Amino acid sequence: MSMERFFGGSALLGAIRRPGRAWKGAPTIVLMVALFAGEASAQVLFGRAEDVIPPELETMYLKGLKYLVSSQTADGNWGDNYGNQPGVVGLAVLAMLAHGEDPNSGPYSAAIKRGLDFILRSGNSRTGYIGSSMYNHGFATLALAEAYGAVDDPRIGPALRRAVDLIVTAQTHNGLGGWRYSPESTDADTTVTGAQFVALLAARNAGLAVPEETIQKGLQFFTRCQTAEGGFGYTDARGPNNPRTAIGALAFALARQKDQTFKGAMDFLGRDPYRDDNYPYYYHYYASQAFFHADPELWTGWNHRNIRQLAAMQQADGSWEGNHGAVFSTSMALLSLALNYRYLPIYER
Repeated sequence: MSMERFFGGSALLGAIRRPGRAWKGAPTIVLMVALFAGEASAQVLFGRAEDVIPPELETMYLKGLKYLVSSQTADGNWGDNYGNQPGVVGLAVLAMLAHGEDPNSGPYSAAIKRGLDFILRSGNSRTGYIGSSMYNHGFATLALAEAYGAVDDPRIGPALRRAVDLIVTAQTHNGLGGWRYSPESTDADTTVTGAQFVALLAARNAGLAVPEETIQKGLQFFTRCQTAEGGFGYTDARGPNNPRTAIGALAFALARQKDQTFKGAMDFLGRDPYRDDNYPYYYHYYASQAFFHADPELWTGWNHRNIRQLAAMQQADGSWEGNHGAVFSTSMALLSLALNYRYLPIYER
């Protein structure tokens, strides 16, 4: 997966503004109906009686958020061990948004805005490129897409448009239909491609125009990397593992193409769903979403195990430790748990 290089290295806006989101405490019809029925828990909002948010999950999540907020610098990043990379900052911002607090006036609004300001300052105002690698660019773009229309900052829309255009343009230079470490790369791998793919679909969900040709070329690249066992390799159809397979499965699910490629990937994951191939938080982030989109029963089993496992791994200060620093690990762990809340638009079935 070459995770050592994880975070290494325009058209007119033309988009509609996303309608206001129902954050916690917002007086929306849905929430009022839920409260009137005496059922403000997730099973009413999302339609399944077993989808109750476990109390231990809320405790874990709040501890993780407390760690992120308390360790953020005044500059909006998390200064050490990857925490100063805009992609990691984007993941931390997403973890805060995913809890559902109002990003403009809630308890995490200042931290969210500092993080977004750092991402916006890290972007090239001419090319739209954010950071020093397409990993950074993908996750930072995803954060902008999920914040667009929810966070009151007029800079987000134009920056998101430029960032999306860069991803689209980078693919046109790549004969494989995927992406790699830089916008000029002519080779591709499934991990970098996954980061761009999720960002594009989040942007489309936010109302920005994303060419269907771009989506289909990306899916074709994933298909070429699928092995006979249903798993996905790194740059071709060899050496499949669980993290890359979860990425590929999620790409097809978000594109609403749950065809044989998707089913083969889920069959591969189902044979040993908790094998993380030495990338636990990275895998949990993608696998939680893949199982969520595959089947409610599969996700319920995965989710219960994920909560127990992450509870045992959480540090006393609320963080999770990993090879790419506590901010990356904590953000990815929280985002793998955030399917229980489902406030992020990208987490909708």
